[in-house]
Amino acid sequence: MVIRRMAWGRPGNSGNERSDGVAGAPAAAPTARDAAKATGLAPDHATALCRAYEALGLGAFWSSDADGRLTYLSPAARALLAGEGDPIGRTLLDLFHHDETQGDNGSERSLRFVLARRTRFERLTVRTGPASQPRWWSLSGEAVHHRGQFAGFHGHCADISDQRRHAEESSHMALHDPLTGLANRRHMNQTLARKLAALASTRRGCATMLIDLDRFKQVNDTLGHAAGDALLKQVADRLVRLVGDASRVCRLGGDEFQIILPEVEDRGHLGELAEALIEDISQPYLIDGSRCLIGASIGVAIAPFDGAAADDLVRSADLALYAAKGSGRGRFRFFSSDLLKAAEDRKALEEDLHDALAQGQFALHYQPIVKAQSNQVIGVEALLRWNHPEHGQVSPARFIPIAEESNLIRTIGEWVLRKACADAAGWEVPLRVAVNVSPVQFADEAFPALVTSALAQSGLDPARLELEITEGVFLEEGGQTDARFNALKGLGVRLALDDFGTGYSSLGYLKSAPFDKIKIDQSFVRGATQPGNRNRAIITAIVALAQALDMETTAEGVESFDQFDLMKALCVSHVQGFIYSQPLDNDTFVAGLSGGDWTIEPSGPARQRHQRQAMFRRVGVVHEDHYYPVVLRNLSKSGALIEGLLEVPLDTPFVLDLGDGQLVVSRVRRSQGHQQGLEFEQELVSDGNGGLCTRYRVSPYQLSAAGLTLGAGPNGPLQINRGPNAKVTMPAFAMATDWNGAGLAWTDAA
Repeated sequence: MVIRRMAWGRPGNSGNERSDGVAGAPAAAPTARDAAKATGLAPDHATALCRAYEALGLGAFWSSDADGRLTYLSPAARALLAGEGDPIGRTLLDLFHHDETQGDNGSERSLRFVLARRTRFERLTVRTGPASQPRWWSLSGEAVHHRGQFAGFHGHCADISDQRRHAEESSHMALHDPLTGLANRRHMNQTLARKLAALASTRRGCATMLIDLDRFKQVNDTLGHAAGDALLKQVADRLVRLVGDASRVCRLGGDEFQIILPEVEDRGHLGELAEALIEDISQPYLIDGSRCLIGASIGVAIAPFDGAAADDLVRSADLALYAAKGSGRGRFRFFSSDLLKAAEDRKALEEDLHDALAQGQFALHYQPIVKAQSNQVIGVEALLRWNHPEHGQVSPARFIPIAEESNLIRTIGEWVLRKACADAAGWEVPLRVAVNVSPVQFADEAFPALVTSALAQSGLDPARLELEITEGVFLEEGGQTDARFNALKGLGVRLALDDFGTGYSSLGYLKSAPFDKIKIDQSFVRGATQPGNRNRAIITAIVALAQALDMETTAEGVESFDQFDLMKALCVSHVQGFIYSQPLDNDTFVAGLSGGDWTIEPSGPARQRHQRQAMFRRVGVVHEDHYYPVVLRNLSKSGALIEGLLEVPLDTPFVLDLGDGQLVVSRVRRSQGHQQGLEFEQELVSDGNGGLCTRYRVSPYQLSAAGLTLGAGPNGPLQINRGPNAKVTMPAFAMATDWNGAGLAWTDAA
């Protein structure tokens, strides 16, 4: 409400007000007659109405002189502002402060602007008091002129602090999750869009992670939704603690969370963060006295490689999350362009898996378990192999998770158990046979009866059967798990704790679970010989724990003599890995037993090499201004084997193009005929699914600046852009006898 050209002086203050029209003099307070003339009311009636309005606290009137100093303020408003001294005589700009949230419409600059214009202004939002305890006002005014000269303002103001707080609370509720206090989906989408827009001009990247909690539904179903809500709050706290900034974490809804990481492109760093998040989320929770165990799967996408717009980037992260969950959960995946095809292949693989057992496509191979000090074979582990009629050997890492999700694992697991018992019963030497047991199998109340049937049918001594059980079986706590252990031990079989330390380790269950052996996962064996690696200390602790509990230990995945010597030095009792033998089919294995006691002499490389992944994949290499299509035969963190070029000189610099902007600077360290061994300048990092990827990717902007363009489609091979009339020659390396080893001309630009 604005009362134009109307103000009332304070009692006894009329001596400070002038109406002589002198330029620069304070504005004269209108009389009751002026008010009556402006409103059409009798003077006394107009005065009474204005006084009543002030008394009701609905607003306040004010007036200022030509210098902007207050000459009048309604008593209630004056009392509210008296904490910083009497407002009378202070300037409007000194009394009212900038509102940062309102932009130019409510800023100090706008108030200064309208006062300088000496015209009417309405409903400017301004603040008084300290920033920690602000009071908000809506300010309106009308310029007053006397005899053609500006004399000040008459106006109205209203305390809008309550409305402001309510609006802020409503805005917060609209943009935040009421349970965890984190940003909600709408807020995160807005934030991500702003970040991407801001970073696009600088051509910087931005990563986002989608996190889905594994087995959260079980908590809701068993403990109730109140416990589920409490668990989500604890998960939110852990995410914020690890990320370090609550504004970058959001709860999308249900058990899904999102993290944005502006200006982060390093996939090595992102992979380490994802692993840390998974490990921290997977630690036990205490909810109303009940111990809860959950897990997490994470999908990671990076702009602009995986999407320049917010929706595209989130879609890519969602595909990566789906791939992570499909790969067995409890892991992370980076988005890659082949995920769509991988999803289709996985669906086809699941359909083929239903027929694999009936069509006899499965087989068991046996890998020896050897006493580290004597090289004597004391047992074997039965490993399932799938010989697909079209794809050949399919990795268990691919089909076992599919079998578990499609509920085929019970049928397949029963076949493995019965087959292993039958084979072992026919061996001349009474070796133990270890069989992996899925948590899904172990949770079946009929599992002890199945073991009994397999032993009876094969005639195998129960003491020769060792069941390898992962820590996942302890996710279902309670008497049923203990009863299952007791039933199995009652049969006389041995129990081994597999993959110890990689999942949901707790020393508590080792007190009651009747294990005979702890298997040290190969992830601890790898890197244990490298300086500064903590794996050695972890293995030492596991061995000491096992010895204290009178248990054996087996180190998995030992491949080199430096690993082998370290395991013996740390008193690991048994070793399993390529240092002794690869998994063997039953006929080959039985042939090795023909001499009675079987000892194997270890053989392998002197030192640990990075694990190489065999493959047959078409890629390319760049040298100077030539692009060569080649075939990638194997890949490790530090190097690769390619074929397709002939007699390449040693130390030749190449850039290996792995697709999707993944370029690796390398040199030829071994060359024989059409095969070359490359050593990378910078090691690759894990892609979260057992594969490898570059730490960074070269953006399309950098490729363009370097004179390189992507070929067919966004995921095609690189091509060197020489213009419409240029021609790129592709000389054979066999003819390049005078090659001088010049560096790559475009690496600086990229």
